[in-house]
Amino acid sequence: MDITEAQIAELNRQFKGSAPEGVISWAIKNAQNPVVTTNFRPYEAALLNALAAVKNDIKVIWCDTGYNTRDTYKHATELIEQMTLNVHLYVPKQTTAHRDLLLGIPQIDDPEHAKFTEQVKLEPFRRAMKEHQPDVWFTNLRKGQTALRDSLDILSLSGDGILKVSPFYHWSDAQLDAYLAARKLPNEHNYYDPTKVLANRECGLHT
Repeated sequence: MDITEAQIAELNRQFKGSAPEGVISWAIKNAQNPVVTTNFRPYEAALLNALAAVKNDIKVIWCDTGYNTRDTYKHATELIEQMTLNVHLYVPKQTTAHRDLLLGIPQIDDPEHAKFTEQVKLEPFRRAMKEHQPDVWFTNLRKGQTALRDSLDILSLSGDGILKVSPFYHWSDAQLDAYLAARKLPNEHNYYDPTKVLANRECGLHT
C-alpha cells in the first residue's frame, strides 16, 4: 500500500478508540492483497473472528514451528473448522525429530539459538511472504507485550514496507476476555514458543 509515515501517524490518531472492525474495514477496503498471520496463541481467535466478519476468505498464514503444545494444535483445529479459515500452512524444511537430534532447542543465551529461530520461524515466514506478496499484514500485536511493540501502534510499516495492522493494539486481556465470551469463542493459554521462551522477548518477525 502506498502510504507515508505521516499518513500512518494521522490514521493512528484517528483510529485510537475505534472498534477493531472499523480498522479492519478501512484496511481491507484499501488493500490489494491482505493476509493475516497467526500462531494460534492466546487471544488469536479475537483477531480471526473480527477479520472473518469483514472478509471471510482472507488468507491465513500459519507458520507452525512444530513445537506447539497438544492443546494449541487442538485449539487451532477447532478454530479452523469453526471459522472455515482459509489457512496456508508453512513448516520448517527440516522435521522436528531430525532437528532435535542435531540441534535440540538451544537456550536463548546459546549462539545456536539464532540458527534454531531461523530454521523454525524466520525462514518459513519469509517463504510465506515471498509467495503471497501481501501489501497489508494483519497481526495481533498489542501494547505492553514487548518493548518493541510498545513503540508501534495500530498501523505501522514492516521492515520491507508492508502495512502492518494490529486492530486490537490498545486492548487489555480483560477486554479480550469479554470479547471472546460475548461471541462464545474459545481461547487456549497452554501455548509455547521455543524461539521466544520469555513472554516479553521478541522472536524476530517484527524486528
